[in-house]
Amino acid sequence: MTSKLIKLGFIALSLLVTGCQSLPSLDGRTQTLAYSKEEVADTYFAKVLTALEQEHGTEKSGIYPLIEADEAFAARMLLAKYAQRSLDVQYYIWRQDMTGTMLFEALHEAAERGVRVRLLLDDNNTSAAEPILLALNSHENIEVRLFNPFMVRAPRWWGFLTDFSRLNRRMHNKSFIADNSFSIIGGRNIGDEYFGATDDVLFADLDILSVGAAVQEVSTDFDKYWHSASSYPLERVVPNGRGISLQELRARSQSIAGSPGAQQYVESLRESELIRQLEQRSIDFEWLQVRMVSDDPRKGLGNAQKESLLIQQFQDIIGDPDVDVELISPYFVPTEAGVEAFAWLVRKGVEVKVLTNSLAATDVAAVHAGYAKRRKALLKAGVVLYEMQRHPTQVKRMKRKKRFLGSSGSSLHAKTFSVDRKHVFVGSFNFDPRSANLNTELGFVIDSPRLAQRINQAFYDEIPAHAYEVKLTETGRIYWIEQRDAGVQTYTSEPNSSVWRRVSTRLLSWLPIEGLL
Repeated sequence: MTSKLIKLGFIALSLLVTGCQSLPSLDGRTQTLAYSKEEVADTYFAKVLTALEQEHGTEKSGIYPLIEADEAFAARMLLAKYAQRSLDVQYYIWRQDMTGTMLFEALHEAAERGVRVRLLLDDNNTSAAEPILLALNSHENIEVRLFNPFMVRAPRWWGFLTDFSRLNRRMHNKSFIADNSFSIIGGRNIGDEYFGATDDVLFADLDILSVGAAVQEVSTDFDKYWHSASSYPLERVVPNGRGISLQELRARSQSIAGSPGAQQYVESLRESELIRQLEQRSIDFEWLQVRMVSDDPRKGLGNAQKESLLIQQFQDIIGDPDVDVELISPYFVPTEAGVEAFAWLVRKGVEVKVLTNSLAATDVAAVHAGYAKRRKALLKAGVVLYEMQRHPTQVKRMKRKKRFLGSSGSSLHAKTFSVDRKHVFVGSFNFDPRSANLNTELGFVIDSPRLAQRINQAFYDEIPAHAYEVKLTETGRIYWIEQRDAGVQTYTSEPNSSVWRRVSTRLLSWLPIEGLL
C-alpha cells in the first residue's frame, strides 16, 4: 500500500510539473499576410466578381444567407475547389467525421494545386484531429496554428487545472476565406451535426456567404489572429510522431465519400440550387452596407481594451433600439444586468422577442440553467420568450421548406438578431457572459431591411410552430404552450424533459457559475 501511495505521489508530482510547462517561444514564427486584391486579380473568383463590384462599388458587400445545412457545406467545398491563390480558415470546432474529413481533404487538394492554406483552430477540441492536422502541416503549402494551446496534450483537464485563466478563454470565431474574394462567417463549426449529415443531433444554424468590402475586413481580422500572441505553430505544440500520412488522409476521405451514407448526402448536394448558382455565376447577392465586428485577439489572454470588444462595437454601430429587438441565440444567459437592459427597452416601448433552446433541445444543460434562473424576471419585464422544441433527427434532405431556420434541426445553433427591422447581426456571438467576457467572437452587422423582415416574419409564421411559447400565470407560475395541428398543448414543467434532467438543471442554477457560462 505504501509503495502504491509513493508511486501515485510521484505521478501527481510529475503531472503538476508537466502542467506548469511554459508555452514555447514564438520567435522565428513565419509572417504571412492575406493577398491583396492586385495579387489575386487573375484568379477565377476575382474574375467572377469584377463586373459585380464595378456595378455596386467598392464600399458595399454582397451577402447571401446560407440557411440550409447541406448548402452551407457545399459552399465551403466549392470555395476550396476553385481557390487558386489562398485559403484562410479559422474555426472553434473541426470534427474528423464525414464532412470534417472531406473538408480536410479539400484543403489538402487545394494545397496540391499550389494554393497557400492557413488553418487556425482553437485548441480546445483538437485531440482527435491531431494526426490529420500533423499530416496537413507537413505539406509545404499548408501551415496549421493552434489558439491558446494546451501544453499537456492528455489529459486536457489537467491543463485547465494548472493554467485555467488562459485556457478558459477560447477562440470561438468561424470564418472561411478563398482568394480574399469570398468569405463565409456565421454560427457553424465544421462537423456532421452542423451540415445536416447525421441522424444524431442536428443544429439549425445560419452563415453568411459574402463578397466585396466585407471580405477584406474578414481577411484583415484573420491576419490579426494569425499573428496574435495566442497563435502557436502546430509543430511547436504537438509531437510529430502522432501524425498520419497525406496519402492516408486521402484514402480516408475517399472511403468516406464512397460510403452509402455519404452517397445519400452527396446526392442531396446535387439538388442544391446554390451549387448551380455558384457554378453558373448567377447567385443572387444582396448588395448593401456590411460592417464586421470582432474581438481583439488579445482578449484570449485577457489583455483587450474594453473599446476593442465586439459587444462594445454593437453599441457603437446600432445605438439604442426604438421599435423592436428580435433575438435568436442557442445559449442565452442574460444575467441580472441583461434582464434590466431588456426591461428598460420594454419600458420605453421597444418590443423584445427571444428564441432560445428548450431544456429538451439544448446540448449544454448548464447554460440552460443560467437562462432558466432569469426566465421569470424576463417574462415579468414583458419580454416575449420562445424555446425551440427538439425535433426528430430524421433529415428530409430532398424537401427544402425554405424556412429561415432551415429544413431540419433538432437543436438551435444560429446566433442572430435584428434591431428596428433594419440592422441584422449574424455571427458566432452567443448572448451569454462567456461570449461577452471570455471567448473571442466574430460577426457581421448588416444593414438589410429584407433580412431583418425575414427574422421578424419568422417570429410570426415559423417559430410558433416549432417552439414553445413561455408565459406566466396570474399567480406568477411559468407554463409552456405548444401549437399542434389538433390544438394547443399546455405544459406546467419543462416540456419533453425527464425529471432527472429538470432536477439536475435546477441544481446547476444554484451554483455561482453564471460568469463562466
